[in-house]
Amino acid sequence: MDEKQTEDGKILKTISSNDLATQRTDLASSRTDLASSRTDLASSRTDLAVKRTRMAAERTLMAWMRTSLSFISFGFTLYKFFQYLRDSKLIFPGIRVSAPKNLGLALVIFGVVILVVSALEHILFIRELNKETNSHFKLSSALVFAVLFLLIGLFALINILFKVGPF
Repeated sequence: MDEKQTEDGKILKTISSNDLATQRTDLASSRTDLASSRTDLASSRTDLAVKRTRMAAERTLMAWMRTSLSFISFGFTLYKFFQYLRDSKLIFPGIRVSAPKNLGLALVIFGVVILVVSALEHILFIRELNKETNSHFKLSSALVFAVLFLLIGLFALINILFKVGPF
């Protein structure tokens, strides 16, 4: 590096072309390192976004499970309550005997259908997410419980239709 003084007293520094090339190479190298760290950070953020999307799908499934379980339990309770009233001869004469059974049956069927549709929708969404992100998620506990609730709903349905079971 050479230094020259101008007429007004300022000092000018001149850099040789080799020094300038070395500085540019160092700057390019640091920019490459910075880009690499930004790429790693973006990849990490993408992984977190995929996990957040999966958790949102789990929460949606659990919300549908709560809704369907409410329908199933309310329908079964309604049926059993009116069955108790009928068996104890406390039912009003104006109410048809089959009306409470049909309403309870409809609510249980509706709850089971909601559960089946939501579980299938969840499975399809997770498969699509796996395919788009080239990842593989393990079996979710929410889906396992959805299947268990489905079995409970089917048992309630069988109990109402055929009066079979411990209830």
